[in-house]
Order: sequence, then structure tokens, then C-alpha cells
Amino acid sequence: MNFRRIATIAVVASAVAALVVGCGSSSTESQTTAEGKTVLRYQGSPSQVTWYELADHLGYFERVSLEWKGDTTSGPQDIQSVATNQVDIGGAFNGSVAKLQQAGSKITAVVSANGSDTDTFQGYYSLEGSGINTARDLIGKKVGINTLGAYHEYAIKEWLHRQGLSDDEIKQVEFIVVPPVNTETALRQKQVDVGNLGTIIKDVALEHGGLHEIFRDTDLIGNLAIASYVVRDDFIASNADDVKDFVQGTARAIRWAQTHPRAEVVAKFEEIINGRGRAENTNFVQHFKSAGIPAPGGVIGADEYTLWVDEAVRLGELPAGIDVTKLFTNEFNPYANGTFPPEANSDGEPLAAG
Repeated sequence: MNFRRIATIAVVASAVAALVVGCGSSSTESQTTAEGKTVLRYQGSPSQVTWYELADHLGYFERVSLEWKGDTTSGPQDIQSVATNQVDIGGAFNGSVAKLQQAGSKITAVVSANGSDTDTFQGYYSLEGSGINTARDLIGKKVGINTLGAYHEYAIKEWLHRQGLSDDEIKQVEFIVVPPVNTETALRQKQVDVGNLGTIIKDVALEHGGLHEIFRDTDLIGNLAIASYVVRDDFIASNADDVKDFVQGTARAIRWAQTHPRAEVVAKFEEIINGRGRAENTNFVQHFKSAGIPAPGGVIGADEYTLWVDEAVRLGELPAGIDVTKLFTNEFNPYANGTFPPEANSDGEPLAAG
């Protein structure tokens, strides 16, 4: 779950373009199934399972049904597709959500999508013996990330800033777009000096040896959700009960993964992938370690937006004075609105002792 852009101007331009296109296709009418359920269109990711796909598999939706419209190329692309009414739900890095909203797109984050914790994190690596060990060593070097203008560029720049580099020095770090599956090769062939690695790609690369960890995102942010699922505001206004059903089911699926053994979660992911007939494999999900989202049921915290909005303001990419609490809502989340106790399981019951 990782996502993209070319420069600050390009970020804003694409977001505005998405808004303009969306103005021509803003119908809030939704399709329904033969059973009367509201169809929610979405984009997936190859060989991966979203939390709402898990929710659907677990039978947590009562009012909504999912319709796969293809696979997304990135988080920013995914939420722009929401803004332009090509799909109804999408997810991206919280900083990208804030930028798209500030560019004029009427979308709201409704539940966390992914994050980092002790078991599930993003690392930033150089080759052993390269001499690249500290923040200052990155000046003048090439850093491979999956997309520009999204999470990894933000994370690295924030880390460099906290390590004492000036803005001028940070500008001397060159960011290169490298598809995650190619990052290890790019590092070993010295096409980039530092690369971001996460999930199964990181696990496999580290098994091959010869890599030095410079830092990991949890060193910077601790255990924190970093992305959210969003819905158009007009869809919320016209289909509030359906959005509530989507959020409660997705939140319960996250909670199910948070409270069940890893093997059970992996088995469910395998069932979903093998059952949807998209010519995928289950290698990726075998490396699932944790939900990566610290808050029960993916309840969104203001700090999960404030960190990135403050950085964007410092970098001149967003205006000062943004009220981050207006970027998201927890009103539909059962672990926040009083439906379930915050520490309950996915059925709203107390967790079993031990």
C-alpha cells in the first residue's frame, strides 16, 4: 500500500485537474445489486488485500457490495479517482489526502488504511561499505522511492530535517522514482545510493544480505497510521447510511486482523486472493506480520495528519492554518462513535484474557 507524484507544482496541478474533471461527473447516484445493496466501486492492488475486501469476505457489510474496477497505480491516483467519481472509495498517504483537499477536491477521510509499527515498517537502506550511514551522507546522493510527492519523500525529508540538515542541504538530495520491485536491484547496481524497502520486498532483500539500514519510518513517527480511505463529500451527504456501513465493516476487519493470530489473517488473505480469479499469487501476503495500524479499528488521530501538514507548510507546499480535524471524520467508526468500546474485538465484545 505505497503512492506518487513529480513535483509540488505537478502535485497541485494534477489535483486541480482532478477537481475540474470531477465537476463534470459529480452524480451521486449509485448502482444497486439485485438484493438492493449499494455498489461501491474501488481499485485494488495486485496480490494484496484491502481491509474492505477482508470485511466483505468476513461478512461485515449489510448495505454495501464491492465492485472491483481494476488496480490502482498509486495512492494519489486512487483518491483522484474518488474525487472524479470514477470510483467511490480509495486510499492514500495522509499528506496526499490533505493536498488534494486543499486543492479543492471535496473528499473526506473516514478510516485509516495502513501504517507502521514495530513489526510492519518501511526501511531506508544503503549498501554495506558505501559510506552512507548518516543524514549528512545523503547530501548529493540519489534516493530511490516509489513515488514523488507522497509518503516516502515526506518521511525522508522530515528525517533529514530532524537530523539537522538545512532546507538548502535537503534540496541537494536527489529523489528518483524506482518501482518497489526494482529497488533492490537499483541499489545493488548502484543506480541509486539509498532505497526505500518495505513489506515482502524488504524481507527478501534483507535475506540476500549486504544492506545497511540508515533508518526506519518508526524511528521518525513511532507507531502511527500513515494513510486513510476517503469518500466524496457529496456521496456521504447522499448515502450516509451506506458510508456508515462501509466504515463499520472496514473498521471491524482491521480490528479482526489486529486481534487474530497472524496465521489466521494470512489464511483469509489467501482465500480472498485465490477466490477472486485475477491470476495473482499469495507470496506477498505470506509476509504479513501485523495490521500496522495502532488504533483499534483504524480510528483516525489528528496527529496522523498534523505531522505531514506541518511539514508541507514548512516546505511551502500547503498554507498555514489548516484545521486538520476537518480533513477526516470518525463519526462512522464504531470504535469511536460509542457503538463499540474502543478495546472491543471485531464483534464489539471484550477481548478474551490472555
